[in-house]
Amino acid sequence: MAGKIIILSAPSGSGKTTIVQQLLNMPGLLLEFSVSACSRPKRSNETHGKDYYFLSVPEFKEKIKNQEFLEWEEVYKNHFYGSLISEVDRITNVGRNIIFDVDVKGALNIKKHYGQQALSIYIKPPSIKELEKRLIKRATDSPEEIKIRLEKAEFEMGFADKFDEVIVNDVLENSVNKACKIISDFLKR
Repeated sequence: MAGKIIILSAPSGSGKTTIVQQLLNMPGLLLEFSVSACSRPKRSNETHGKDYYFLSVPEFKEKIKNQEFLEWEEVYKNHFYGSLISEVDRITNVGRNIIFDVDVKGALNIKKHYGQQALSIYIKPPSIKELEKRLIKRATDSPEEIKIRLEKAEFEMGFADKFDEVIVNDVLENSVNKACKIISDFLKR
């Protein structure tokens, strides 16, 4: 039996990546993380096929032309990122379930492509003010970058109602448990 597709999306700083990491360790869900492709150079601590599928710009563009991506984006000039259909097939064809940690646009594209075989979950911060506190506490972005992330978050939160489920991440443990229950119920269908 083919595996199913789980899609998590959220504004930066909402706790999505932490939730995904915890879900990957939950027994019974049989989740495997979707490895994205990118055209940026590989860093010394990264592994091809584990962190990303590292492609040259011409290779990436060829895959775009051949419609091999579920979704892709040129984040910076000649720095492409995308989700390969072959990655979904590799995981789901052996009966495992694939989990995506993607932006709103990518999430909605993946859901549209797979329909009922996919479950989309939006992780929402309790408020923009709380999100700002988390981003400041994380200490990875300049004040200007935080401002940009908050503006993007407000925009992205307008798409929450397009997802199958919305979880407000006010207490991490509760959010992980809710996500686990929602995913578990979906996998039983």
